Amino acid sequence: MASVIESDSVLALDIGSATTRAMLFDVVEGRYRFVAIGQASSSAHAPFNDVAHGVEGAIQKLQEITGRIFLDSDRRLIASVQADGTGIESVSATISAGATLKVVVAGLLADVSLESAENLAESTYAQIVEKISLNDPRKAEEQIDSILKANPDLIIIAGGTDNGASQSLQKIIEIIGLTTYLMPSEKRPVIIFAGNKEMRNEVRELLEPLSSGLYTTSNIRPSVEREDLAHARKELARAVVSIRKKQIPGVDEIDMWSGGHMLPSAFAEGRIIKLLSKLYGAGKAVLSVNLGASATTLNAGFSARLFSKNYPQFGMGASLTELLKYTTAEDIARWLTIDISPQRISNYIYTKALYPNSIPATKDDLQIEQALGREALRIALHEAQEKLPTDVPVLNKDLLPLFEIILAGGSIISNAPTLGQSLLILLDALQPVGISTLILDQNNLLPALGAAAELNSILPVQALETGAFLNLATVIAPICSARYGTNILKASLRRADGSVTVVELKQGGLEVLPLKIGEVADLNLQPFHRANIGHGAGRKVSMKVGGSAIGIVLDGRGRPLVLTSDDIRRRELNKKWLWTLGG
Repeated sequence: MASVIESDSVLALDIGSATTRAMLFDVVEGRYRFVAIGQASSSAHAPFNDVAHGVEGAIQKLQEITGRIFLDSDRRLIASVQADGTGIESVSATISAGATLKVVVAGLLADVSLESAENLAESTYAQIVEKISLNDPRKAEEQIDSILKANPDLIIIAGGTDNGASQSLQKIIEIIGLTTYLMPSEKRPVIIFAGNKEMRNEVRELLEPLSSGLYTTSNIRPSVEREDLAHARKELARAVVSIRKKQIPGVDEIDMWSGGHMLPSAFAEGRIIKLLSKLYGAGKAVLSVNLGASATTLNAGFSARLFSKNYPQFGMGASLTELLKYTTAEDIARWLTIDISPQRISNYIYTKALYPNSIPATKDDLQIEQALGREALRIALHEAQEKLPTDVPVLNKDLLPLFEIILAGGSIISNAPTLGQSLLILLDALQPVGISTLILDQNNLLPALGAAAELNSILPVQALETGAFLNLATVIAPICSARYGTNILKASLRRADGSVTVVELKQGGLEVLPLKIGEVADLNLQPFHRANIGHGAGRKVSMKVGGSAIGIVLDGRGRPLVLTSDDIRRRELNKKWLWTLGG
């Protein structure tokens, strides 16, 4: 173990739709640390259409920052550390760039295996374009025709309990086989089989010659009552990268740099969230949210179980216009502190979709972009909550579960001009309940750490412990039905120097108790009017709390957060809340 820590530096590459990042992790004073990051515009799209250009640009930026050399004069990777200090020991790579994958899911029963196949597809950068099941009233030829019209990149087949009956599943496999036989060979999809293990050999014999790649994995529905996506997610990650290699020039080369271990960013982020949920132990849930250009990604870890959802329709880049299918420009305008017309908001959305690498040019544009981020994250979360496991810890099934740790990334959040803006975006969109620690992933490190974990299991744990992320705030958000303006919580903060700050939170209010990073204090919380902060209605809580960039935030604005319909009053409240958090 010691030899690994002494020698292995890791260059982590993350290829996004808008930004490509090159991150260096190395050993400093005996522990792995995040050293630096270089960024460049992604080149997966025109005019380059080759991810290698963006990767080279990001690495060159990293070289300028660190003074270390990773590329030779021909801009090829120096694949081991040389005597003069140039080169790198290990490379990891993640990718979220690329068009949304078109996926067909097939299963026996709509509310059993087909649902599990959908859950698997929704964990990556995919859109389900067709579904096939025994419940389908269409004739076989109609099903075949619909799949041909959908022209999928990927087909996921599930169904049948292990060692169970196979005849029904065989009919679906034959429909898939005939469909792919009718496709031109260069347009045949990748196929993942995640059904009855007794059928694997038959599936291989029939479908492998008729696909552009066949992946078999353990049954995602081994019994009617149990869903298990863990192994299938790994095969899905391999399948997605294989598809990207064919779609996007340069991916194959970067995958070779990583030793063939490139991963989809969403999968890698899910891996690190699952690891964190194990580290924090039973009863402590962890959530990560990422407002990316290609998708909004949510990963939740509950006692080492992973719940993962990916929403390309809520991406902040080329797919941004999709957001208007789920909300309106008027609803987006609710989050603004200034009067901007719905037409201008719509114009901004269409312009941003055409130029996803553009950054807000004015303060008004910045407000619109942050409002879009709020609305996308809010809707994505609402969609995900409908599919959450039934045993997750909640105060109210219609609200966010009790997450002790919430990690947030994506340029709209991490590049906000002030930390108060970053925090308010999260509070408005997520509306956490109880007691949560909100952490900012300013450099989009989570996917990189998840990919690096495959190379070195020590690295992500030590990097997380050494300040690679910014502790944004501890948030206390009571649930209470008291009237507006009523005192619902008394908070008393005793610092190490003996000083005490007392704040009373009113229903509808927002308060901050400053506590700097590095400080530790005793926090006593006394709810009133049966307010619940996660430990029962009206129950007092005493705890040690660490400092953060903003401190301890008491959010009494209500759950769910209901914004007034009075435009002027609402904009004034939005201004007041932002000012309370530091502007």
